[in-house]
Amino acid sequence: MITTLGVGGATQSEALARLADRTAGITPISMDELEARRVRAQLLMRDAGLEALYLHAGSNLNYFTGTAWHASERIGAAILPAEGPIEYIAPAFERGTFESYLRVAGEIRCWEEHESPYALLASRLAELGVTSKLGLDEATPFFALHGIRTAAPHLELCDAQPVTQGCRSQKSAAELALMQRAKDMTLEVHQAAATILRPGISTVEVSEFIDRAHRAVGAARSSFCIVLFGPDSAFPHGVKTPKALDAGDVVLIDTGCLLHGYNSDITRTYVLGEPTARQREVWDVERAAQAAAFAAAQPGVPCGDVDRAAREVIEQAGFGPGYALPGLPHRTGHGIGLDIHEGPYLVGSDRTPLAEGMCFSNEPMICVPGEFGVRLEDHFYMTADGPRWFTRPSPSIEDPFGLA
Repeated sequence: MITTLGVGGATQSEALARLADRTAGITPISMDELEARRVRAQLLMRDAGLEALYLHAGSNLNYFTGTAWHASERIGAAILPAEGPIEYIAPAFERGTFESYLRVAGEIRCWEEHESPYALLASRLAELGVTSKLGLDEATPFFALHGIRTAAPHLELCDAQPVTQGCRSQKSAAELALMQRAKDMTLEVHQAAATILRPGISTVEVSEFIDRAHRAVGAARSSFCIVLFGPDSAFPHGVKTPKALDAGDVVLIDTGCLLHGYNSDITRTYVLGEPTARQREVWDVERAAQAAAFAAAQPGVPCGDVDRAAREVIEQAGFGPGYALPGLPHRTGHGIGLDIHEGPYLVGSDRTPLAEGMCFSNEPMICVPGEFGVRLEDHFYMTADGPRWFTRPSPSIEDPFGLA
């Protein structure tokens, strides 16, 4: 019954025993690169007329300072002036913990629990000579924006995305290396997960195995995991009550991990058993759409044109049109880096020209309600000569991992 190459036949212990830590020799982003990011941001800030940049806890704070601080109702943030060193805002009682996360040194300004962090921020901005335009990290929550606006009503609060995305969208060689290793690790985990499948196994059991497998290859854990069988696979992000696996079911697994903050995100779709003609037909259209998107991703081409190339293949096969089902209900891909989904996006409305260093998922999923879904997700990065795969796409539905 188990005929798909590399699927089924192993115990979990056997599958885990074949995995080994893959993180040797991999290091975080260097201090020199963090400094170059600050210089680049300050250049873009001056071009945009911004006097300072507010970086809220999250991926932008991490990108520019190396500080991986958790977001909460108490702001942990940085002020990056258009000229000069960075400063930080943090709760006084967490000063010691905050300091332990710092990689880029800077003065830490603290407030006590009964005080306003926004008043402190406004005071520091005034002392730094910020009197007109403050750029806000695009992930700044409304409560923080409201607090800043109330404490500094004279400031024009501007979207800092031209600065943040202007720096982050084109990855360095060090960032590409981290993502390459993370994706290699997750692809190994995918292959291991396929070997433990059997009729009756639950999605929870598979997800728990995938988490253990990610730990075995050196990740702290799975950063996310979607496991879907049969008709459930037609729902891109899953269902409330997922079914157990039956022989002949389509298997869709989408998972990833983090390596020094950088994401992997890979989806494989195959069948437990002999694929039907219908399953093979839809799988082949999906594979062709993924290949068309990759071929269209050339330097200078708008992101939206890549989405159109995939969608044309799917529509010519009789699906859609547009986002209609059965067909492709979402964009073809997303940027990736410190955030698993970040701009720019491979969607019709995004006219950002593709440029060297940009990284994208390529996942033009086909959903057939009541039957199954097929999503093949690999990522590519742009070079001066065109796109390059991080991971090799699946060759066929019978050989999802290229083991033949």
